[in-house]
Amino acid sequence: MTLLQIKVVHTLAFFLLSGCVILVCYSGAADRIGWWTWVGIWMIVGEGVALASCDGKCPLTVLAERQGAIQPGVADIFLPKWFADRIFPICGSAFAVGCLLVAWRILRP
Repeated sequence: MTLLQIKVVHTLAFFLLSGCVILVCYSGAADRIGWWTWVGIWMIVGEGVALASCDGKCPLTVLAERQGAIQPGVADIFLPKWFADRIFPICGSAFAVGCLLVAWRILRP
């Protein structure tokens, strides 16, 4: 796989997983929890497992580094550097809020 292909796949994966985060937040905020909410949650959890198995790095970043990416996190995805450097805190916080909203909707009397 070339570095360009890795960047394209990584960017598409980012948008897919970001969509899952948005879906979880929306589901909790709008009290519209359904099958797709759980799919989104499990996809993000799966990404967390993948990150944990690679010492906190995305497996696609590891692959990009093997292909010669000089600036991992920027050279392996089509996003601005300032945003690429903050993906985990931004998306992680939004996902946590979404999960809390979903839990609140499910557990409220």
